[in-house]
Amino acid sequence: MKRWIWHTTFLITLLSCLGSQAKPTDTPVSEFKVGVLYWSMNIPGQVAMRKGLEQQADALTQLALVNNAATIKLIPMVAGDGESGIENQIVQMRELIKQKVDIIIVQPTDNAALVAPLVEANQANIPVVAYDQYISGGRLSAYLTSNNYLAGYYDGEYIASKFPNNKVIKLVLVEYPHVSSTVERVDGFLDALKDRQQAFRILSSYDAVEPIGGHIAGNKILHDFPKPNSIDVIFTVNDGGGLSVVDVLAQAGRNEIVVATIDGDPNSIQNIRQGRLTHIDSAQFCGPLGAQSMLVAYNLLNGKTVPKHILIPVFPITQKTLEHYPGWLGPIPKPFEKPWPSINKMWDNTLSKSYD
Repeated sequence: MKRWIWHTTFLITLLSCLGSQAKPTDTPVSEFKVGVLYWSMNIPGQVAMRKGLEQQADALTQLALVNNAATIKLIPMVAGDGESGIENQIVQMRELIKQKVDIIIVQPTDNAALVAPLVEANQANIPVVAYDQYISGGRLSAYLTSNNYLAGYYDGEYIASKFPNNKVIKLVLVEYPHVSSTVERVDGFLDALKDRQQAFRILSSYDAVEPIGGHIAGNKILHDFPKPNSIDVIFTVNDGGGLSVVDVLAQAGRNEIVVATIDGDPNSIQNIRQGRLTHIDSAQFCGPLGAQSMLVAYNLLNGKTVPKHILIPVFPITQKTLEHYPGWLGPIPKPFEKPWPSINKMWDNTLSKSYD
């Protein structure tokens, strides 16, 4: 499979979409109707993805006005959390198909639930770009996501460096098996422990991906493991639920637990800075992920060849790497040497594209 590597910063590539500038025009030649299906506005990382996407759309439209090219009209819909959110998004996607939008950009709430509406979009010749999560059936025109497996792997190799290999880590997982990104994060985390020959035993697992679920999971953990030192490590698949888990445990004085998480929420970064349970958070570049999704969709609408799969790099935040991390909106920083044992010593800042 051919792969292309691309160094990127936020919005920098939009100039290539439109060619050389022309004189401004008061009337754009056309307007693309772009349906956008967001998952949740209660998960801060997803809010940052939306911000990146909509900033990119605004920038592309401004350049289109200068170049007498097609502008963008966004038709946004938010599914919401939980089972109701999954059902809402099915209805919303079908509504966009009825509206005969030119393209659909979707952050799926569930890998399997959108298969039928995706097939319907395929039959209606409406291209679909998915970001953050995959859809397990039908035909996507493009799929963009953070390198979720690597995010989990960074967490796992860092955790392994903190314990002797012959120490059997007592591990609790706070996961969410309904979407591809969180499944890949767990796989990466466990594979890193195995690759490092780090012994571990999974004591229990809990589902949580947003604040309410995280609060419930945190209290269940306290109920199931009330004694100090009964847990060594908790791995949470995102900060949306993981921050609430940390809050519950911190309030109970369970500061002996080492937490590894993913997303890069500013509150989680503050926990790392203060030494409050969280030791590592593999951060997404949420703004660039949203921006790239909009850019790919616009290129598709203009008849350009686009990658089928794009992976955005992730950044392992610890107390020793904090100075290199610019935040969710980027730009993606330069490579640096990871300050813990790793198969690949240098942190890789490249964005990978596959056209196959």
